[in-house]
Amino acid sequence: MPVKIRLQRRGRKKSPFYHIVVADARAPRDGKFIEKLGTYNPMTKPATILLDRDRAYSWLMNGAQPTDTARAILRFKGVLYQKHLMVGVKKGAITQEAADKKLQDWIDAKEERIAARFAQTAEEKRAYNARIAGLDGSVKIVKETSTEGAETATAILEDAATEVATDAAEAVEEAATEVAETVEETVAEATEEATTEADKEA
Repeated sequence: MPVKIRLQRRGRKKSPFYHIVVADARAPRDGKFIEKLGTYNPMTKPATILLDRDRAYSWLMNGAQPTDTARAILRFKGVLYQKHLMVGVKKGAITQEAADKKLQDWIDAKEERIAARFAQTAEEKRAYNARIAGLDGSVKIVKETSTEGAETATAILEDAATEVATDAAEAVEEAATEVAETVEETVAEATEEATTEADKEA
């Protein structure tokens, strides 16, 4: 019976989630399987992969053939590297203890890089949310700019109002002066006419 290590799709539409399974190559993709080895979630950044390395290695050594995606996952999780080291142990090129140490060092370094990537993603998400919420200082700058603009506009309006008031006061003063002069002229003319008439009657 040909056996494959492949992905079995789960999850809803546009939100895929996969089970990593060992199944008969003739079975439907999402049908019956022999054993579940782990899960694969491509919707996170980076992708979240949970895998039983020992069972995957066992099936791989027993002849199970991984699909292209499953092979990439096995390589990412170090199963193919473990197979490479075990071949070297069988050939006598390396001891079992040295192989185990190399594998563990590789896994530790890999997990550290993955953790750093998750931390970076979390920081990017936090910074994005802070930027959207206006907590990164951009809103403060906008507020300060708006305040400065408002102060400038207020100063301009005050200057304009002062100029208008000054012009109005000058206009009123000129008008009052003209009225006073006109009244004086009218009174003088009236007085002169009255004097003239009085002289004629006398």
